[in-house]
Amino acid sequence: MPAPVRPDPPAAPGVRPDHAEATALARAAGGSGIVFAALFVVALVLVSQGPGLDAPDDAYTAFFTTGRDSLLVSVGLYVVPFAGIAFLWHMVATRTYLQVIAPRSWARIPHWLHLASGVVFVSLLFAGTATAGGAALLTRFSSAAPPPPDVVRTLMTVGFTMVFVYGVRAAGMFMITTTSGLGRALPRPLAVVFYLAAAFLLVSTTFHPSVLLVFPGWVLVLSVLLLVRRPGHEDGRPKEDPDEQ
Repeated sequence: MPAPVRPDPPAAPGVRPDHAEATALARAAGGSGIVFAALFVVALVLVSQGPGLDAPDDAYTAFFTTGRDSLLVSVGLYVVPFAGIAFLWHMVATRTYLQVIAPRSWARIPHWLHLASGVVFVSLLFAGTATAGGAALLTRFSSAAPPPPDVVRTLMTVGFTMVFVYGVRAAGMFMITTTSGLGRALPRPLAVVFYLAAAFLLVSTTFHPSVLLVFPGWVLVLSVLLLVRRPGHEDGRPKEDPDEQ
């Protein structure tokens, strides 16, 4: 005799499954975005303790002999991967959230540019910081003589190029595609600010570390918005998708 089948428990009144799913995704995107912003800023501050490109040779010699600054840079290098992991969580959660509130978004070019720019940003962040700050690890894990200042300066130049010339542009593209994906769900003034911040990253030509704060600042604002307002999915209704009209 077959076992009786129990009916599924009734859903909570007034809560739709799609609304609950979107809320969970928005919280995941917002929470991971805040974690990324915090870790990225910490890593940036630590890695920036090394001598700059225009520092004299004496500054590079002191960097390897005193040990304090090289220790801070080494710690920063270990924080960077965790910032990248948090960003990947933020990116995937945001992409999934956008697909829930706009089911046809996967068929649009910006949806895949969003993925590509996020992956490229993380890859360049990892490679660039390793190249620019990897010499600091010599003071921690090697007894060999430190490399000449010209060698370290050259490595830093390559690393800075990866992050400030290429990685920053990938971050700007990520900002544009995310803002475009949210579309009219964003308040117009805020969307304009987002686009202007992305344009600034696309045309920036400086190697000053403060430029890198624009991206985690934008992620932080977007994350708070996702946690508080959840744009595009008010009252449990997905935003209108022009492809489905």
